[in-house]
Parts: sequence; C-alpha cells; structure tokens
Amino acid sequence: MKPVFRYGEKEVNYLKSRDRRLGDMIDRMGPLEVETMPDVFTALVFSIINQQVSSKAADTVWARLLEITGTMTPETILATDPEVLQKCGTTHKKISYIRGIADAVATGQVDFSQLHFMSDQQVIKQLSSLHGIGPWTAEMLLLFSLHRYDVISYDDLAIRRAMMKLYDLDQLSKEQFQRYRKRYSPYGSVASLYLWELSVE
Repeated sequence: MKPVFRYGEKEVNYLKSRDRRLGDMIDRMGPLEVETMPDVFTALVFSIINQQVSSKAADTVWARLLEITGTMTPETILATDPEVLQKCGTTHKKISYIRGIADAVATGQVDFSQLHFMSDQQVIKQLSSLHGIGPWTAEMLLLFSLHRYDVISYDDLAIRRAMMKLYDLDQLSKEQFQRYRKRYSPYGSVASLYLWELSVE
C-alpha cells in the first residue's frame, strides 16, 4: 500500500466551518488520496530531479537513477561514480546537489531522524541550509514527508492561482494570502491539497 496524506472529518469539518467557498469545493471534490514520500532523503533527491523540468522528464530520470543505484540511500549515491549518475539524464549541478546532501547525511552534518522533533520553521531552516534546497522545497518536505498539517506555501504559484480562482480575484497580495492562510490554520496542508486539485481543473 502506497503511503498517503492522512486526514479525515475533523480537518474537513473545521475548514468547512471557516470558509464557505473552500467548503463547497471540498464537498464537490470529495476525499483526496494524495501519495507521500516518507523517506526524507528520497524525497529531497526526487525534488531536485523535478526542479525546472516536466513531470514526464523527471519521471524518466528518476526511473534511471533508481535502476543505477538499486536503492535510494546516501550510501548508494556516494558509492556510484558521479559521471554514471549523470548518465541518468540530469545535470551536473543537480548531481552535485544530490551528492552534497548524501555527504551531509553520511558525515552527520544533518540527521533527518531529528526532523520529526523540530518545529516547522526549524525544519525549513535545517533543510534550506543544504545546497539545492530552498524554502519551497523544504515546505513540500514538511507536508509530503513529515506529514505536517499546517503547510500552505506562498512560494507555490499553483496555490496562489487556485486561491485567485476560488475567490474570484484578479490578483492576490501577500497580505490577502496570509489572511487565508490564517483562516485555514491549523489544517493548511489539507487546504493545500484541495487548492492544488483546483489548480489543475
């Protein structure tokens, strides 16, 4: 069984009580089953592979990378020649980022097992210290790996576009975004799942 983001009536009923338009959208779409990637290292590598390429191209590179390494761990990455890794179809810079993260884990610079005990902001700060990982990627890891419940990213263009669509807005200021974010809290992650779904309709 593939891991999915778990939520239920408590989170849905709260959001529906806080925002009628969001509630109507939730009712229309019904329950969402969104896959997650609980292993933080695997998720970080996957995120780097996906940067600035189409989903189809990223999936091809990912499949080749798994074929080369066998399993996605810091040890298998570091044990594989960088030139061999690059033959999976990605850039030298991305391979450099991936090996850098693997090295940070192997040398104890970061301990992903400790992330579960950190606040959201501490996790973002820790992950953003790694080359190739920015705040948006760290936020996605909070949601899709650590299963945190209050993640809604201003840096996510699809989220902002979906908000504009939901509320019939021509533009969305950061102040407006923060008002909606506060309204959805503490279940912003569930709102994010529905906004992403709206963005592709």
